Amino acid sequence: MRTFALAVPALLLTAVVAMPQPPAQPPATPEDARLANYFQTYLDQEFQRHPAYATQQGNHDHDDRLDDLSPAARAKDVETTRKTLADVKKEIDPSKLSRNGQIDLEIFTHSLDYSLWSAANDDRFQFDPRVYGEYLSDSVFLLFTQSTLPRERNVQNAAKRIAAIPQVVAAAKASLKNPPKILTEVTIKRNRGAIAFYEQDIWEFAKETPGSEPLAAPCRAAVAALKDYQAWLETDLLPRSTGEWRLGTEKFAAKLARELDAGLTAAEVLALAEAEADRVEREMYYVAKQLWSRLFPGQVVPPDDGAGRRATTAAVLAELGKDHGKPEDLLADVKKTVDGIRTFIRDQKILTLPDPDTCKIVEMPEFQRGFSAAYLNPAPPLDPKADSLYAVAPPPRDWGAERVATFFREYNRPMLQVLTIHEAYPGHYVQLAYSNRCPSLVRKVLSSGVFAEGWAVYTEQMMLDQGYGGGDLSLRLHQLKFYLRAVLNAILDHRMHCTGMTDAEALALLMGRGFQTEAEAVGKIARAKQSSTQLSTYFVGRTAFYRLRQEVQRRRGDAFVLGAFHEQVLGHGTLPVKYLPELVR
Repeated sequence: MRTFALAVPALLLTAVVAMPQPPAQPPATPEDARLANYFQTYLDQEFQRHPAYATQQGNHDHDDRLDDLSPAARAKDVETTRKTLADVKKEIDPSKLSRNGQIDLEIFTHSLDYSLWSAANDDRFQFDPRVYGEYLSDSVFLLFTQSTLPRERNVQNAAKRIAAIPQVVAAAKASLKNPPKILTEVTIKRNRGAIAFYEQDIWEFAKETPGSEPLAAPCRAAVAALKDYQAWLETDLLPRSTGEWRLGTEKFAAKLARELDAGLTAAEVLALAEAEADRVEREMYYVAKQLWSRLFPGQVVPPDDGAGRRATTAAVLAELGKDHGKPEDLLADVKKTVDGIRTFIRDQKILTLPDPDTCKIVEMPEFQRGFSAAYLNPAPPLDPKADSLYAVAPPPRDWGAERVATFFREYNRPMLQVLTIHEAYPGHYVQLAYSNRCPSLVRKVLSSGVFAEGWAVYTEQMMLDQGYGGGDLSLRLHQLKFYLRAVLNAILDHRMHCTGMTDAEALALLMGRGFQTEAEAVGKIARAKQSSTQLSTYFVGRTAFYRLRQEVQRRRGDAFVLGAFHEQVLGHGTLPVKYLPELVR
């Protein structure tokens, strides 16, 4: 069963852009064409069965429907996936494919295998009530924010899709067993946002007069169903939400291998991350020591030992964190960073930027908050002229003043620049614009989160190394802190799910080694409980890109051109990073 998601590990593609042509490809074979036709037929059938997934991918033939999420329909989906995996192995001969065709076949079969494993071992529809929210609200939200169909058509489609919401609620009630308590708590909060969306916010997104048809009647029915669902979540599901959120060592290792598809074991990832965390901490200390006398004139630098070095870095970061904006200015502050970043990329020939630029910076809707501070939701591959959304989440409305203050100490002005580099320029938005031009539909639809996150993290350091910020040590220190967060994500991911790490131990890791504020650390711990293996993708992907860059640059010597390297790396689509060394020459 497909799930429908907006956030960044499910990132897909953006607009048609005036950029260099993709790298030259070896000639396709007749078997390549057979594989492409087979995958297109498979995709058409998937869209028919899963309308929300079709919308996400940019196919609008089924925008007026929602998926059948009943237990019987999901069981049939599993059998269909199992049959497809068996059939494609019979129908397509790998030896007759070009190397690019072989890679596409491997990506396709890996995706089918992962889907079957998840259904048997990590079924979200039984143990994660959040998944139903993706259909209850996100599936309608996309019609108004990313579809390029005429507005009136989107309104008509939305009205029919909203009418199916009671069936989604019924499926949730029939399917959910004993989810982890934290997942039910997050769902309760998000469902309140969904109710508010259909009571108030939808009219603004739809550009319709409040209370007018054809939305009014289905919205009233949806609100009634969602309020009933809210009561059920709070009084029925929450008391029996005693499920275990930890995957355990065996399942975590199996899922991580499938999520990364990078040829690394869980133990190897943990060892690499532990060593890298030590290195980054040392580098942060060297930068913090250079800032000490400016921030604390006349005060003696703490001793040069483990405790003293961490105290130095922590004190400098705390002082620099005072340079931040206000909640009501967050969106404007993020927008201010964009122009300078884009100008630098052009002037320094980092790569060719998308033109026209279709990235919109928006405030994250309330019903999507509670997972991360920002995400990039790109235009879908089959509707590439749609907008891409760089969504930023202000602090939730129910946070107290002190918690809001700690949020802004974490997301201060330097950190917002690093965040924008990661999410938009030249991070996710730009990378996915290049990916959209890859001729392989397989790579467009079955994109690799490790590639997407790894590229975004790689660009943070690369931009500063090339001179962005003019040598600003505060910016460099925050870039290193942001990268350390990615490294610690992998450690946290493993330990939370495999070693019984407690919340207190996790706080000590993130606040002590990662220099995170308590609010940020608490949020990351909650995220680790809500998602397994995804937090490891940032570090593993960045390591792959960084090593590839060093290898190619050493091999090319003085002939190495950074912009050309970046454009070649991005020209092969968003594919598993294990293929990069053979493709990027």
